Amino acid sequence: MTLRADSSPLLRARLAAGTAFFVQGLLFISLTTRLPQVQEKWSLDELAVSGLLLMVVLLAGVGSVVAEVVAARSSSAMVVRVGLVVATVGFAALLVAPAFGVFVAGLATYGLALGLVDASSNMQAVTVEHLYRRPILPSFHAFWTAGGILGTLVTLATSSVDLGPALLPLLVFPVAALAAPYVRRDRLAETDATVDVPWRRIALLGVAMVLFYMVDTAATTWGPVYLDGTLDAPTGLTALATLPYLVATLLARAVGDRLVDRHGAVWLLRISGVVAALSLAVIVFAPTWVVAVVGFTILGGAVATIAPLSFSAAGAIAGGDADSAGERIDKTDQVVARFNQFNYVGALLGAVLTGAVGSDNLRLGFAVPMVLILGIIPLATQFAIIRRRGVPAGSS
Repeated sequence: MTLRADSSPLLRARLAAGTAFFVQGLLFISLTTRLPQVQEKWSLDELAVSGLLLMVVLLAGVGSVVAEVVAARSSSAMVVRVGLVVATVGFAALLVAPAFGVFVAGLATYGLALGLVDASSNMQAVTVEHLYRRPILPSFHAFWTAGGILGTLVTLATSSVDLGPALLPLLVFPVAALAAPYVRRDRLAETDATVDVPWRRIALLGVAMVLFYMVDTAATTWGPVYLDGTLDAPTGLTALATLPYLVATLLARAVGDRLVDRHGAVWLLRISGVVAALSLAVIVFAPTWVVAVVGFTILGGAVATIAPLSFSAAGAIAGGDADSAGERIDKTDQVVARFNQFNYVGALLGAVLTGAVGSDNLRLGFAVPMVLILGIIPLATQFAIIRRRGVPAGSS
């Protein structure tokens, strides 16, 4: 692992990991932006949708655990490919489902794949970031956002098309991503899989992850439903809760690497907490759907860098004292897979709790993340470990 940051193999590895993020965002947002259609097709209320989302989140957690086991015995590159195959099968099943039971089975399969790809793509990203020796995690998550934007645009362009066989061409993307040159560590450099990790310290970073995914999942999952059912947005435009949110997220993540390099993660995250709470207040008290869309847009930019910086900080803690590149990858793969579980705790709060609390009025559902996201402010100091170019790790 002596590649330079400007070398072609390392650049290819960076683009490969980005491809996995892109596909993950494309499929996930293609599904969530069509939840109003799913509700109508299968005659589901908000509580029923919350139950399905709970199933997806729990199975994604199982997939993340499986990712850790498989990566330890093979590599995260193998897990990415397996996850993409499973995602393709599950998504195809839910698209062509002739009955509700088949739809649920396809959704369950996709949920398992969600965890596999989530964990392994972040393993790949943290490994590449260590080789670059500077913060680049926000740019990887920007790939996810770019995929989500494409998924949202497809939904807007095909608003009259149900979630069905007509969307099968989307599966070209995960199939093509199987050929990407993901990073594999040298299996000749075996290391002891038992690693000493400061889990208490990492758990604090995990709380930040929970807060982000609580907000993110609430916005991307319930945003379209909120515009449709609470604010009476025009038919076909409910995905606008997601599109501006994702565009703002993409822009913030595109410049996130440079902002962290210049100002540090602590400064950036403190601002994120304040602006996110204010933008959620705009959403909760919005008198019209247009005002709510403005709130979602600001929210996307505010919270964009929380998740990638959480993975970056966790990876820095896990691999900072490793004696070799092989040992560092072993440590970070194990930590990232377990750290990824915080993703699904946040998703439970965002998708399930928001829907449950807001079953009668989604304004109340969005009030939950509005208050809790302020927890990012005191947690920001935990991110001082993220390396800045020319600044010692741990300096703020």
